[in-house]
This record gives sequence, structure tokens and C-alpha cells, in this order.
Amino acid sequence: MWTQYYDLHSHSTNSDGEHSVDYVAKLMKDNEVKYWSLTDHDTISGWKMAQQSAEQMGINFIPGVEITCERGIEPDNDELIRQNRERASKSWHLLAYFPGLKHNCEAAELFAKWLEPLQNNRIPRMKKMIAKLAELGMPVDYDEVAKKAGGSIGRPHLAQAMVERGYVETKSEAFERWIGDGLPAHVAQPKPTISEAVKMVKKSGGITSLAHPLYYGIPSDKLAEYCRDVGIDSIEAFHRSHDDEYRFQLWQACKGHNLEVSCGSDFHGQSYGHNPGKMAVPMNDLCI
Repeated sequence: MWTQYYDLHSHSTNSDGEHSVDYVAKLMKDNEVKYWSLTDHDTISGWKMAQQSAEQMGINFIPGVEITCERGIEPDNDELIRQNRERASKSWHLLAYFPGLKHNCEAAELFAKWLEPLQNNRIPRMKKMIAKLAELGMPVDYDEVAKKAGGSIGRPHLAQAMVERGYVETKSEAFERWIGDGLPAHVAQPKPTISEAVKMVKKSGGITSLAHPLYYGIPSDKLAEYCRDVGIDSIEAFHRSHDDEYRFQLWQACKGHNLEVSCGSDFHGQSYGHNPGKMAVPMNDLCI
């Protein structure tokens, strides 16, 4: 049995999304989503508003977060070529879901305390990147960038400031020329390992899924084996960026290693040319 009622990966202005939490909730409702998770990067600051908005819209809210982690495995060059990707992401993203957290205040406080340094680390990192841009002849004011962020400041906010100042024409150009991984104005972000993040999520009663695996350049079977061994519960096989062949390949790899799957539009905003929802996923293998 398949369903399109779930969207378990979305962002708001609390991290790098374009829209407020309540507007994202409205879009979820408009696109017939019945089970929604807000998964802003390294922050849970949108959860309260998301819960309230979901209740008003008559949809089910699942507290979530997207945790930025160190790479789990080094990318496979043959796989990158097969996927027609130039390079793999230098960080891996772990989705964490807490369907029962509102009934466990102690676990919620434990997880929030662990997550706080990840948010705080983003500020000195951003200031270093701004300093690098200034050395490259592209001054940007930190406050200008911070105003664009909610609970979690990041590179998309800096990219938007660069567009507004005329240094680049698009945010994509900012990443491709200046602030992407390993480029002249990039500064690495202190991150937990995948194993550390998984242990903390499980200690707090959560469920984990590896986000958008296409970005990592790892063969599906090898990736599923790694996830199983490190204790990850599922893989986001049904992600907006995956074509049908890759979705099926990941789904079968998950089955072969006793993993479940998750689904997500990874919605950041309507200016990117897509809406949330419409994520067909096999109900029997869904992680939530």
C-alpha cells in the first residue's frame, strides 16, 4: 500500500527556509499532507509554532530536526560518476523524529541541551566566513546576514546577502564560486559524528533517517549496510531529488538490511519551483 499523506522533511525561516512556520503548515495542508515534520537545520525553535499551526490546519505534526554531522564514509568516485555528480557533500545530514516527545519533557530538555552547541557554533563560523569574503573584496555585515536567519544561521543566508550586494547573481553562484565546501570563503562547521548523533537521538526517544543520500556518493547497498551497523533506523529513499530508479534501488537496499524508509520534499520555499507533499512512499516500510 502506498501513501502521499506524509512529508517528513521541510524547512522554515528558523533555518534556511523562505517561509514562516505557519505558512509552511498552510502549504502542507493545501497539498493534502496529513503527517508533517518540520526539520530545520540544527534547531528546534519552530516546534511550538508548528504544533499550533498543525492543530489549526487539522494535520498531524511530528517534531523533527536535521542534524549536520561529519561524513560517515568517504565517497566512492565510481558512484559519483554514475550519479553524474562532481563532488560529494563534506557533511552528512541526519533527520531525527520525536513522535512522542510532547509527552516526555525530560527527554525533550535533554535533546535541546545537546543541540544547543550546534546552533551556537554556527555564529563564529559565519563571522569567519564573512571575514574571508571581506579579504576577497566582498564585505558583508554580520547583522545583515543574521536578520535573514531565525533559530539557525547558515550559508544560504550569507548567499542571499551576497546576491543583494551584487557580488553574485544567484545564491547557487555564491555556493559554486565562493562559499561551497572547500571554496575560498568556506569555513568548516564543527559537527558531531553520525554515531554520536544517533546515540543522542535514541537516548531522547527519537527515530533517525539519513537525509538525501544522493548527495554522499555511496553505493546504495554499502550505504544501507553502514546505516544498519551504526544504528540508523531508516534512509530517506523517497526524496524530491531522487529519480524513480534510485528510489527503488535504495528501497530494496533498505529491505535487504532490515531498514525502513522515510520520505520528504525537503521543502525550502516556493521560489525554488516546488511545493511540499506529493511524496509517494510504501506505507509498510515507512519509519513513522
